[in-house]
Amino acid sequence: MKPRELLELIARPFITSASRRRRDEEEADLEAIAAREQRAFRYEALAAATRGFSEKQKLGQGGFGPVYRGRLEDGREVAVKRLGAGSQQGAREFRNEANLLSRVQHRNLVNLIGYCARGADDKLLVYEYVPNESLDKILFPSSSSPPATSPFGSGGSDGERLRRRAADLTWPRRHEVVVGVARGLLYLHEDAHTAIIHRDIKASNILLDDRWVPKIADFGMARLFPEAGDGRSHVQTRVAGTNGYMAPEYLMHGALSTKADVFSFGVLVLEIVSGRKNSTFVPPPDSDADDLLDHAWSLYRKGRSMELLDAAVKSSAVQEKVELLVRIGLLCVQDDPRMRPDMKRVVIILSKKQSTLEEPTRPGLPGSRYRRRSYCGDARASRYSVGSTSGTTTSSPSTTSHASSAASNAMTTTSSTHTMRSQGLPSHREEE
Repeated sequence: MKPRELLELIARPFITSASRRRRDEEEADLEAIAAREQRAFRYEALAAATRGFSEKQKLGQGGFGPVYRGRLEDGREVAVKRLGAGSQQGAREFRNEANLLSRVQHRNLVNLIGYCARGADDKLLVYEYVPNESLDKILFPSSSSPPATSPFGSGGSDGERLRRRAADLTWPRRHEVVVGVARGLLYLHEDAHTAIIHRDIKASNILLDDRWVPKIADFGMARLFPEAGDGRSHVQTRVAGTNGYMAPEYLMHGALSTKADVFSFGVLVLEIVSGRKNSTFVPPPDSDADDLLDHAWSLYRKGRSMELLDAAVKSSAVQEKVELLVRIGLLCVQDDPRMRPDMKRVVIILSKKQSTLEEPTRPGLPGSRYRRRSYCGDARASRYSVGSTSGTTTSSPSTTSHASSAASNAMTTTSSTHTMRSQGLPSHREEE
């Protein structure tokens, strides 16, 4: 017997024991949450609601596993997330989402109805069913992959149905979506018992109910931020998110704060105004912009913000509100996180006319004009400054190494994105 085979044989009982112990702990965690919140569902009830988890009831497939549409005995329609067997990353996101959503309730957050754990392999989360598409499906119908099956509407292809729904997303509704998402984020950042950073605000994680009320979904990568209560501005953490939405200080240095969500919100606002997706944006021939943010900034400086507006809503748009949203979006995506408004101020600006709104600076681009400096050798006292042409840190070799690692992890993260073709629930992706 080879030495390696011998070592594997010796280690196998210990590895199996550790895996079994972790599995039991995970099962106990979900059962404990269900018991504490009194939201436990019987597996048989969910199986009946989804017709035995029928393929015809399947809404989509994410990194954690499939999602099914169901109807409970009391008539409520639900979306049921079922953890895929053997998905360790999915299990972490699954528990994280259950823990966080059991703590929060808000009109602009998706409502977690309950949980179910049966044995080691069957773990399920039960949500309210949101009948309209996720925002990305309606906002970007030409670039969105249509769902494999559609429980909505009748007749015509999925592409035609999505284009019809896009016409329903009028300017007043787009404006209300921006306001609703802002209020949901304000609740997470300041009004929840412990501050929560979502980490993955984007169009596919905004669901629209039958009244077009937006609901923030997919809390698999969200993080509690108790450090805010200690006066800390940010924490260092591994990078997880979606390309095109991540703030530069987070992508390059792993510096996470509520201002990372603000940046993502700013990208979303500019996408809603323009009807174009930042990650796939192709600038017009007369523009030298690198992305949607830079294009919006260029038009704003020239006093031509109305040219950013989606042609599909020009007839119903109000110029003053369009220009305000463009300005808010640009303020939220500024390079320096200290210059971005917090969500409380954003909500105030959206709800009241304000004439003293400051001028935005150029949007932040990962790896450019951004550096981190550490003062007095204390990482917690690190500050951010504009002016560097490098995406590396200058405080110490170890910090520079960390920045490179964070950027590398981010690229790996976004390349492993699992897009859920879903109408009831949005996409999930796995962090490294």
